[in-house]
Amino acid sequence: MNTRLVLALVMSGAVALTACGGTTKDSAGDQTGGATNAAKGDPSAALKEGLKITFLPKQVNNPYFTVAQKGSEQAGTAIKAEVKATGPSDAAASSQVTYINTAAQQKQDALVISANDANAVAPALKTARSQGLKVVTFDSDAAPDARDVFVNQARSNDIAAVQVKLMAEAIGASGEIAILSATPNATNQNAWIEVMKTELAKPEYAGMKLVETAYGNDDDQTSFQKTQGLLQAHPNLKGIISPTTVGVAAAARYLSSSEYKGKVKVTGLGTPNQMRKFVQDGTAGSFALWDPSKLGQLATYAAAALASGQITGAEGEKFKAGELGEYTVGAKGEVVLGPPTVFNKDNIDQFDF
Repeated sequence: MNTRLVLALVMSGAVALTACGGTTKDSAGDQTGGATNAAKGDPSAALKEGLKITFLPKQVNNPYFTVAQKGSEQAGTAIKAEVKATGPSDAAASSQVTYINTAAQQKQDALVISANDANAVAPALKTARSQGLKVVTFDSDAAPDARDVFVNQARSNDIAAVQVKLMAEAIGASGEIAILSATPNATNQNAWIEVMKTELAKPEYAGMKLVETAYGNDDDQTSFQKTQGLLQAHPNLKGIISPTTVGVAAAARYLSSSEYKGKVKVTGLGTPNQMRKFVQDGTAGSFALWDPSKLGQLATYAAAALASGQITGAEGEKFKAGELGEYTVGAKGEVVLGPPTVFNKDNIDQFDF
C-alpha cells in the first residue's frame, strides 16, 4: 500500500480528525488538535546518522506492508539510516516474538513494528526496550507500556465511521451486513469493529443489521472461503465490510465471479491497485485507505527521532518527518498520520499503490 498519495483529500460528509492531545499534521501540512504541553525531549539534538532500524510488519509478502516497507526504506535513505526488513510469513499472535528478540540481540537502535497481537508481543518488547531498543508501533498498536510511540494511520473512529457510511450508501442503509476481519486478536481491527457497532446503533443506520463477524486471518484463500461461507450462511446478506486489504480484495474476487455480483456489496480498506478491477467491473463501488508508504515513512522518522534523543514519546514533543512535515506526539504517545481517503471510479486511476 506507490505514488505519493495526498492524504489531505477530504471525504464528502466524512471524517474530521479529533484531537487525542497534541498537534499533528497530515501530509499536506494541515494541523489538527492542539498541544499545550511544552516539548519534553531535545528538539535541538541532531538526528544521528548510521542508525540501525528494524522494520517488522505483521507478515511479509503482504501487499500493504510491502508498500509500507518501501516508505520506511525511503525515509531511511533520506536520513542515512540502515533499515532492515524482516518478519514472519503468517500473522499468528506470537509469530513476531523471535524477530523482536533478534533485533535486541543485534543491538539495533530502533524497531518499527505492526503488532499482530497487542499482548503477545508485549513481554518481548519490554525486554528489548530494557536493553536500549526504541520501539515504534504503527498500523496496529502493542500494549502502550511496551512501546515508546504509536504511529496511527488515522483516528479509529474516523476509519470505522467511513466504512459504515460507505456501506450504507451502497445498500441504501437497509439490510443484513457482515464483517470480514483479519485475525481475532488484531488490535486495530478489533478497535474499528467496536466503533462500527457503535455507528450501526445510530438512528440513520437503524435499517442495517450486523449478522456475523468472520475472520480470514489476513490470508487470501482463507478470506475467500470465509466470504463464501458468509453468503451461504446468510442468504439475505446485502453487504460485506472488510477492514483489511487482504480480506476486501478476496471478498471482491469471490463476488466478482459469483451469482452475488451486483447483489451483495463490498467495501472496506484496500489499495487502489488491488481493488481497481473490481471497481471498474462494478463489484465494488467505493472503499477507503491511507497511503501506507507515508505511514512507513512517518514511523521510521519517529524511530530515528527517538533513537537520536529528539523525543522520548511524551505528549507535546515535536519532531520533523522529512517531506511529511512536523508532527507532535499526542496523548499516550500517539502520532496520527492523517485522515483516510475514499476511492471510487471517479478517482481511483489517479493512484498507483
